[in-house]
Amino acid sequence: MQEIPDPRSAAGSPFVASHNPGSATGPEPAAKVFKVGMIGFGTVGRSVAKILSERQLTSLRLTAICNRNRERRKVSWLAPEVRWTDNAGDIVNSDADIVVELVGGLEPAEQWVRNALESGKSVVTANKQLIAHFGNELLDLARAQGQHLYFGASVAGGIPVLSGLQEGLAGDHLTKVRGIMNGTCNYILSKVESEGISFETALKGAQEAGFAEADPTDDVEGYDARAKLTVLARVGLATATKPEAIQCRSIRVVDAVDFLYAHQLNYTIRQISRAEVRGKTLYASVTPALVPLDSPLARVSGGQNMVMATGEYGGETVFSGHGAGGNPTAVAVVSDLLAIVSGNRNVANAYAQVPVIGRKVSADFSDMHYVRFTVNDRPGIIAELATIFGKHAINIDSVQQNAPGYPKNRLPFVITLEACSATALGKAIDEIAAADYNVERPVVLPMLR
Repeated sequence: MQEIPDPRSAAGSPFVASHNPGSATGPEPAAKVFKVGMIGFGTVGRSVAKILSERQLTSLRLTAICNRNRERRKVSWLAPEVRWTDNAGDIVNSDADIVVELVGGLEPAEQWVRNALESGKSVVTANKQLIAHFGNELLDLARAQGQHLYFGASVAGGIPVLSGLQEGLAGDHLTKVRGIMNGTCNYILSKVESEGISFETALKGAQEAGFAEADPTDDVEGYDARAKLTVLARVGLATATKPEAIQCRSIRVVDAVDFLYAHQLNYTIRQISRAEVRGKTLYASVTPALVPLDSPLARVSGGQNMVMATGEYGGETVFSGHGAGGNPTAVAVVSDLLAIVSGNRNVANAYAQVPVIGRKVSADFSDMHYVRFTVNDRPGIIAELATIFGKHAINIDSVQQNAPGYPKNRLPFVITLEACSATALGKAIDEIAAADYNVERPVVLPMLR
């Protein structure tokens, strides 16, 4: 018989179910069937329901679904006893053992999850913003109520990154995580690179193909990836921070000419999320960056994701696969449901269990940098730039001026810089940007190694 123990009991781990082998003189009681109530029947919700229906998992039974316009959402392939509602409170107050939240956003999702836990239900969610902002509080509540809160689908969709960090690499001391965590941005940048089109054209194509939302702000400005990085930093690096403390920069500045120059330098460009612990500081950012062509990150194309974790003892471990989409994300959700049923793992509760070290958050990485200027050409520009960079103790590594076909009054060229702090470079660029030869503000991208 599968039992979910009281987390306050000293008998075992707060979040790992125990197993009773039954009496030596009688048959083992039938395993409990966990009733599942789901809030949200969009792309991921449909896929979760499909998996539960087709796999016929004997330990899980979908009993209720909440979605707006429920009559239009109903499908013939679900069991007729599945109840439909457009009121999330009906799910929270139902006889479900587990509530699955797949609507996203902070409110009212946070209240739904809180109410479900308080009413004695475990929760599975794919909501990275919810976990990034309220993960600590909700996990404390889950523990106090003797319930589970699992969120394996909140980072990198169907890639088991959180379980890999928390269980597979438990014997190591992780110091760094970085990767490509937003499939929409990766799809757009891949299109700019392969087709030589502008960012806006690639974005429009991504929207028409269903890879980007009508409002792509969370993706292209880095907010989506930042929430995922917040969760990874907490689970992998034992550092709790709010997403707003992590600097993020838009990929809108990247144009086809940047890929032309990047390839000349044996690099490509991707949106990179990275967090690294050094002493009492967590260095973290989400930004478009140049990555070497021989890096695993350079080979991530389309809507795929990749996360690379670096440990003190085990070195670098790579997790890659489909980071978005209905089916991959649904696989992670169902895996969390099965984990609650079996009680075999404790991954998602890492927020509540890993000791957290107080660290300040900084984006002041020391990197080589790529700086693309677009100027109204005249003699002496490079000499003036060298003077300003020198004043800020920044050394020029190379000058790239091989982009034919551009007019003199809008000429792009690139200067690469030796490793320097982002703060020092920011001051130099502010001074340079005021010069009258600039057609637009210089584009600054870190060059990773």
